[in-house]
Amino acid sequence: MIAAIKPAGSNTRGLLAYLYGPGRHDEHTDPHIVAGFAMLGMPDPGRDPDATLTQLARHLDAPVHLRNSEFGKKIADHVWHCPVRTAPEDRHLSDTEWADIAQRIVEAAGIAPPGDDLACRWIAVRHADDHIHILATTVREDGRRPRLHDSGIRVGDARRQIETDYGLRQLKKGDRTAGRRPTQAEMHKAQRLGWEQTSRNWLQDHIRAAIPHAGNTEELLAYLEAMGIAVKPRRGPSGDLLGYAVGRPGDLNKDGEQIFHPGGKIAPDLTLPKLKARLETTAPEEHPTARRDQPATPWHQATDALDTLHQGMTDDTHAQAHITALGDLIEATAQKAPDHLQAELRAASRAFARAQRSQIRAENQAAHTLRRAARDLAHTPTGPDGSALATLLTALVWATIVAARWHEAKNHAHQTEAARQTLHHLQAAADQALTPIVGSLATRRPNDQARRTLAHDVRAAVPDHADRILTDPAWPALAAVLADAEASGHKPHQLLKEAAAQRELTTARQPARVLITRIQHTSRNPAPNPRAEAARRRTTMAPAPGGPQARNLWPTTAPTTPVEQRHRRGR
Repeated sequence: MIAAIKPAGSNTRGLLAYLYGPGRHDEHTDPHIVAGFAMLGMPDPGRDPDATLTQLARHLDAPVHLRNSEFGKKIADHVWHCPVRTAPEDRHLSDTEWADIAQRIVEAAGIAPPGDDLACRWIAVRHADDHIHILATTVREDGRRPRLHDSGIRVGDARRQIETDYGLRQLKKGDRTAGRRPTQAEMHKAQRLGWEQTSRNWLQDHIRAAIPHAGNTEELLAYLEAMGIAVKPRRGPSGDLLGYAVGRPGDLNKDGEQIFHPGGKIAPDLTLPKLKARLETTAPEEHPTARRDQPATPWHQATDALDTLHQGMTDDTHAQAHITALGDLIEATAQKAPDHLQAELRAASRAFARAQRSQIRAENQAAHTLRRAARDLAHTPTGPDGSALATLLTALVWATIVAARWHEAKNHAHQTEAARQTLHHLQAAADQALTPIVGSLATRRPNDQARRTLAHDVRAAVPDHADRILTDPAWPALAAVLADAEASGHKPHQLLKEAAAQRELTTARQPARVLITRIQHTSRNPAPNPRAEAARRRTTMAPAPGGPQARNLWPTTAPTTPVEQRHRRGR
């Protein structure tokens, strides 16, 4: 059930005309009052042919007119309006049930507290099966104004109890991080102009698409202008940027002037201060003797950067920063992916926008590596090879699972659901990207003896998941990957252990596929030379946990196992 309090201005009769009218598309049927502050003697134009909207408006406005005449200063914005709507799958409620719901809503809001005979005047009008509109005038019978501070929170609490009592679909508790819902006027305008999205939703998508391309807010506004979006910056006397508003091309008012929307009215995390904190971070310095592996593409670098998300989830401010940057990386991936993956990845990016923000402040500097990876990916002029893309998508799936778990642990219900929706789209895209790779690998699987030896490696390295891996349809392809890696000097047993440590396999739908992408990514560099590696370790600083050594380097002192020896003899 949705109960959304809306500012309605000072025209009681105007709102009544809408409630009792046919609706903008003749959707209103049988409008009538189901509840009110005093039903006896209430003029109801929906039931009494002699009653008029003007009579009903005067009846509701009487305390307002009395106060205005006594104090001489008119009260502005005295109309309180709250539509209450059930979910499409809910049963239709009777007038008696709607009357009870309306009474509980106005009591919770403070419009008509229980037992208060001098409360505000109000009515509930039903003109459809699935919703009512509560209208109140916010001057009490004693001339005082009601206390409506935080009424939305109280109404939300009452709504959840009503859902339980009436067996209705239960919505999640709001946390004041949701974007504004499109108004009826915005939706009708989009429909009239043939737009698939309202202007604010369209602008939100385009701002989020621009974020991975910008290093600061000035670059962001310039990028938006280059996209054809109208930008209206607000600057101080010094020229410093103080705020901004943007407009969709063709979105004009009745005078033919461009309509602008401030960033904060588009989405809570698109205000100028939040964009500045998000974009304008400094890069950490890299040690000059840091190991340089084979030059990595932005696709491989993005996969490596996702490891910083896993490592940064212990501190809440760092976790929030990494999740925000994860959304940027998903958006950048969607922009650069092949056409056949665009639909799923754009849906994933749009869904994750809700998961990117919470009430926890983000320490954005902590996520610089991930944000830089998103920016590099957004600026790369070349597309990915199939293996790099599949690896990145599989890593994004796991990162989204990590984000969903963190939100769930923090009781962020809306963000958890958004992350789960994102996961659905990312898994579909990852499956599409990986299917041809698995098919190609399976055609050159090792011989039976080599596969048996590799199966021993699997059972030794990941015993808890060995049966699932070996019965996975992608096992022949994984065997081919392990054989290729061994030919490059890597040890299959060690590769399997490290791949399993990087991404737990319990939640993996197809563990062999997950291991294929991880092992291909890790083994793309040749195995290190033992002597060169020992010399490097003596002359460089110890790497941070989860750094390059944890991802790419293999112990050089571990003895070759008998299984590996048999594998070599069998080849």
